[in-house]
Amino acid sequence: MADQQLISLVDQMTLEEKIAQLLQLAVPFFEGTQESGQITGPMESLGITDAIVSNAGSVLGLAGAEEVIAVQEAHMRKNRLGIPLLIMADIVHGFKTIFPVPLAMGSSWDPSLAERSAEIAAREAAVSGLHVTFAPMVDLVRDPRWGRVMESTGEDPYLNSEFARAFVRGFQGDDLSGDLNRLAACVKHFAAYGAGEGGRDYNTVDMSERQLREYYLPGYKAALDEGVEMVMTAFNTVDGIPATGNKRLMRDLLRSEWGFDGVLISDWGAVKEMIPHGIAKDEEEAALKAMEAGVDIEMMTSSYVHHLPALVREGRVDESLIDEAVLRILTLKKRLGLFERPTRGADPQAEREIVFCDEHRQAAREAAAKSCVLLKNEALLPLQAEQRVALIGPFAASGDILGPWSWTGSKEDAVTMEQGLRSKLPSGQLTVAEGCGVSTMTGRQLEEAMKAAMEADVIVLALGEDSEMSGEAGSRALITLPQPQLQLIQHLKTLQKPMVAVLFNGRPLDLHGVLDEADAVLEAWFPGTEGGAAVAALLTGEVNPSGRLSMSFPYSVGQVPVYYNHFNTGRPKDAPDAQERYVSQYLDIPNEPLLPFGFGLSYTDFKYGDMTLSTDEISPDESLEVTVSVTNTGDMAGEEVVQLYIRDRSGEVVRPVKELKAFRKLQLQPGEQQDVTFTLTEQQLRYHHSDLSFTSDTGEFDIMVGKNSRDTETRRFRLRK
Repeated sequence: MADQQLISLVDQMTLEEKIAQLLQLAVPFFEGTQESGQITGPMESLGITDAIVSNAGSVLGLAGAEEVIAVQEAHMRKNRLGIPLLIMADIVHGFKTIFPVPLAMGSSWDPSLAERSAEIAAREAAVSGLHVTFAPMVDLVRDPRWGRVMESTGEDPYLNSEFARAFVRGFQGDDLSGDLNRLAACVKHFAAYGAGEGGRDYNTVDMSERQLREYYLPGYKAALDEGVEMVMTAFNTVDGIPATGNKRLMRDLLRSEWGFDGVLISDWGAVKEMIPHGIAKDEEEAALKAMEAGVDIEMMTSSYVHHLPALVREGRVDESLIDEAVLRILTLKKRLGLFERPTRGADPQAEREIVFCDEHRQAAREAAAKSCVLLKNEALLPLQAEQRVALIGPFAASGDILGPWSWTGSKEDAVTMEQGLRSKLPSGQLTVAEGCGVSTMTGRQLEEAMKAAMEADVIVLALGEDSEMSGEAGSRALITLPQPQLQLIQHLKTLQKPMVAVLFNGRPLDLHGVLDEADAVLEAWFPGTEGGAAVAALLTGEVNPSGRLSMSFPYSVGQVPVYYNHFNTGRPKDAPDAQERYVSQYLDIPNEPLLPFGFGLSYTDFKYGDMTLSTDEISPDESLEVTVSVTNTGDMAGEEVVQLYIRDRSGEVVRPVKELKAFRKLQLQPGEQQDVTFTLTEQQLRYHHSDLSFTSDTGEFDIMVGKNSRDTETRRFRLRK
């Protein structure tokens, strides 16, 4: 369908039909599903009529080829102009085959792995009838109390941007119109949703525009540069105005400055939430402000359909704004090929063959193994074949390892740690006991755990958070393991047996009582469907751990927010002439995190040679080559993530003590050496100045290369005019 045909279609629509295209409703409103007509509670209060439903533009949360076909065909019969529905859902880290949560994927430091995971998720979702996924989430995160850190790839704007591009490529591919195995992606949550005060979900965000542009916007811009089709507004305020009604953010920045011409959708109920925020007195004003801000689709509130018609007729909203929004929605439907093929890729037979197939599960297993991070190893791992193992803990036999936003995934299908270890260890060498629940413990559980541990050579603890303890609305003020799990560790410690802790969780934790007590600690995150198999392969040495943290682990929650790319102060604690007291410090804990950004161990050792620079001075037209040799000095093949950071020694505004600018993942055999060369240009030295200009400073810069943000070697160079 040509663009002129879309314009003609808009011209044929009544005002009410156009405004209904801007409405997204949940499954129960639509004919053809098992939930049809089950409209109660908040949904009933929306006041949605059959006429509105027959003209609605999109449906939320529908999947399954047969149901999608039934809904779309029923809708096409009812819609006067034959305009198909857009079918959308949250496919965040897998459809049926669940991959590690995005924070774990970030810890792989492997964007190609993320791209593959999104490609597989899109393939499964598309054959099941979906058109759009509400992913990727690229919100920068610095506060582990916030439950949705599990949906982000971490605390660094450069690393997040690389993963944002990879996820968009994976979901959308190169030909969204012709490739029925792809989905349109929707980057979220615009903007700065990850910076809520106190780590509380939906909470206020208040920061300077320079801070916003320097750290929080790059991930969204990277997704847009990769061609993402949709953007979702955030729940939070930005400079005192909720994002969904923030005209400066949406029309001036997103539309005008960045040139985004795709579809902008609100998050669930966010238009109406402008009322409790306090910038709209009622739904009419909320509709007015959201439309003026450029929000095309209102998700699951009905302010638009009930109030925009009168606002247009009264002259308070120009009908051209409605037409623009409808045209953007119709254009996306055209790009997806829905006018020619309303059911698009939905195929019940192919769905049975493709969804959760062995190929996809193998890819999920590889992703899980590469996302786990070895945090400690006192010569205990990998386990030896002759060792008797006691697997103890609430996650020993639990399938609750998928994590939040694993919508169609099944805990029953997940490979548990018990199943994984039984497949790797000789028969009879594994004993399993629960030990405690996630947040409870009984005497019998403890007794069984102690008995199993006494008969073993090594204890493997399976600990962590259940999936409800993180994700949306999963904020926690205290981020230690629940007390019964810490008590379990203490009881087992009295046996003086070697002890490994495997952690399943969706956020960085305060690991006191774990890292100091266990001989080895493996951060598995929520690893997805194949998590137990991946962890077993790591514990037994079949796979060498290669993950590196993409978010700092705090020494204490009192440090939060804690992140590697912080500013220095006028009285830094580590200055050569620092006083004992009158410096920027805590009296009771260190300033530094417990585990730094970029940290992770391996079963082998990597030695870095001296760093060399091709020159110690460059102009804006020249580049600098940074070379370091890396040698695998151990006896096992492994992967090392070589990380390059810079520091502007004297900026027009204060610059961070370190900024990640490049990284390289190496695969090295025992004894193998490789030279790694990074090319640094003036463009990589630019930042937002006080006037928001994006330029560089002449003067001295430190360049740091190493295995994490803490352990680096430093050289200095100069940028001249």
